[in-house]
Amino acid sequence: MAHMCRQLTGSVASCAGWVGVIVATATNDWVRTCDYTVATCIRMDELGSRGLWAECVISPSLYHCVALNQILTLPAYVQTSRALMICACLLGLPAMLLVLLSVPCVRLQNDTSTIKKWRARVGVSSEPPAAVCGIISTIWFPIGTHREEGLMSFGFSLYAGWVGSILCLLGGSMILCCHASDPGTPSRDNSFYYSRQRGTAVPLDPPANHAKSARV
Repeated sequence: MAHMCRQLTGSVASCAGWVGVIVATATNDWVRTCDYTVATCIRMDELGSRGLWAECVISPSLYHCVALNQILTLPAYVQTSRALMICACLLGLPAMLLVLLSVPCVRLQNDTSTIKKWRARVGVSSEPPAAVCGIISTIWFPIGTHREEGLMSFGFSLYAGWVGSILCLLGGSMILCCHASDPGTPSRDNSFYYSRQRGTAVPLDPPANHAKSARV
């Protein structure tokens, strides 16, 4: 029961982390840029919000965004962060499907514990690269923005990326530990049966050989 609870907890954490990475990729509130205080920048229409896909200006009367369509003129840190976050989302999709199909409460036709364990390990192996891509992108982007212009604070998209990447790592590690500590089913290779005639423990032969010896 505890093994199943740990695996379910790891699966939920992994799914939540992948959703956080998607939210961070799709939204544009990564950093807030301003050279003055928040009130001054809002009054002067200079409070900016930047993300992977657009730059926005926040003011009391409007919230205006300009899409970053000039790919060749974008800074290197923006292009790299885009590529890393897209890779994280693409790697997380098959990982989440395999992890969910390896949960004990989900059973497919001709499904065995060995197949579930193999499926979980393949899915979990895709989560660390996705988490690393998310972590590198969410760290590199604010550093690049700070070097280019005044960085005032982090946005909720950046926090979503950090939390999502950490949850992917924790969930994958929990699932991997659960399958590594699973004793599995006992093998018949080292099984013994007790013989009444000899009074000793004799290795258990396969059923076909045992029946053949009985006929002799």
